[in-house]
Amino acid sequence: MASGRTGSYSSPSSSFNAGYGQNQSGATASEDEDGQNLWSSILSEVSTRSRSKLPFGKNVLLLGEDGAGKTSLIGKLQGIEEYKKGRGMEYLYINVHDDDRDDQTRCNVWILDGDLYHKGLLKFAMDPSSVRDTLIMLVVDMSRPWLALDSLQKWASVIREHVDKLKIPPEEMREMEERIVRHFQEYVEPGDELPTSPQRRNTSSDECDDSVILPLADDTLTHNLGIPVVVVCTKCDAISILEKEHDYRDEHFDFIQSHIRKFCLQYGAALIYTSIKENKNIDIVYKYIVQQLYGFQFKMPAVVVEKDAVFIPAGWDNDKKIGILHENFQTLKPEDTFEDVITKPPVRKFVHEKEIVAEDDQVFLMKQQSQLAKQPPATAGRQDASPRVPGGSPRTPSRSGSTNVASVSPVPAGTKKIDPNMKAGTTSEGVLANFFNSLLSKKTGSPGAGGTGIPAGNSTGNSLPASAKKTGQKPVLTDVQAELERISRKPDIVSPTTPTSPTENDTS
Repeated sequence: MASGRTGSYSSPSSSFNAGYGQNQSGATASEDEDGQNLWSSILSEVSTRSRSKLPFGKNVLLLGEDGAGKTSLIGKLQGIEEYKKGRGMEYLYINVHDDDRDDQTRCNVWILDGDLYHKGLLKFAMDPSSVRDTLIMLVVDMSRPWLALDSLQKWASVIREHVDKLKIPPEEMREMEERIVRHFQEYVEPGDELPTSPQRRNTSSDECDDSVILPLADDTLTHNLGIPVVVVCTKCDAISILEKEHDYRDEHFDFIQSHIRKFCLQYGAALIYTSIKENKNIDIVYKYIVQQLYGFQFKMPAVVVEKDAVFIPAGWDNDKKIGILHENFQTLKPEDTFEDVITKPPVRKFVHEKEIVAEDDQVFLMKQQSQLAKQPPATAGRQDASPRVPGGSPRTPSRSGSTNVASVSPVPAGTKKIDPNMKAGTTSEGVLANFFNSLLSKKTGSPGAGGTGIPAGNSTGNSLPASAKKTGQKPVLTDVQAELERISRKPDIVSPTTPTSPTENDTS
């Protein structure tokens, strides 16, 4: 009996111990499972974080004309003010930092030279393995807007040609194109909680969140490259220069913008107007790049009011919004050809001439004074180059005092000043009148009457003086000869006190 109690006692005891052992082993197993779950959760979190790190190998490919500012734009994004331009294909990078995850990476940047000769270098920037991680940036120089449309079409065709050479499988290419279409159609205005965008609408607010995608317009994504594209217009600060120097008006800039936006619709591209000099929209370029390649949130609405700071994200624009620009046209028409309206201005040839500095007035006058002092005094009367004889007569010494009337040259008018105080008949006009009157009254071979004839003592009938006989000159009237000699010896300006010639005294 005693042993049975004990046994019975022991049996409950043993049963109790057995139950206690079982409970202890169960608790230990549960703790082990919790520990394993904890470690698994930590490992999964670490692996998730490692997978959520910023990816490496994203690329931005820039194309545009020489001098468009491609290298300067990337240098500005890097924080470098002056960057030396390379040749052929340049490689740069942009630091991308994620503040939420405290992570950073580098975005590769490839810049193709503006010469089409180097387009073969695109194979180093974009190959079949990296084409899905590439963003195309077409750069347009707004200081030369007449090249804008041709430049966009040229470089877009270069990209199309290169993508075709990559021989991407059709299924993969179709998937890339559908991704661009989907991204374009699903664009929603930042801050719009309700789907008011024309590209996206809900069937009912009570139904599920599945959206109905509207079809694209006829001129939208007609040239789908399968790669996201951004059109960046640089040097927009030159708009004011175009207005001043080339008479550009607001309708010209609206005309340019409308054609660029139509191009962006065809390729599903975004449009950003920038200015490195004025630091306009540079931050928007960076934010749009990281939003397209890394999925960062970017809540920046479209800006179309400022003509030099336009921003139009991909998916926002359509034909109706572009038509608003056409309402401001006054002399232009939307259907006008771009090349006919936006023409290249004529080249102005600048002649580099040596700058002439005017000398001081006093120095100039002193030089003129010294030159005048070196010149001989100018004669105010007749300019006769023949030497004058000591008697003052302009005739040569071989000729005598008497001369033929026909050989006397008339005095030019205006070269002799007639003294108004002289008596009538003493001027040259009076002498000539007396001379011709004497010719009319002259009688050949007879003594002259009125003091003009030959002296009576001459028996031969010759009235010539001794000097006239020697020289063989024709006889002339003595008073006329004397008057002519007096005129020849008379100074240019006759004064009232002109002395009487010796000949006149002799004849009188």
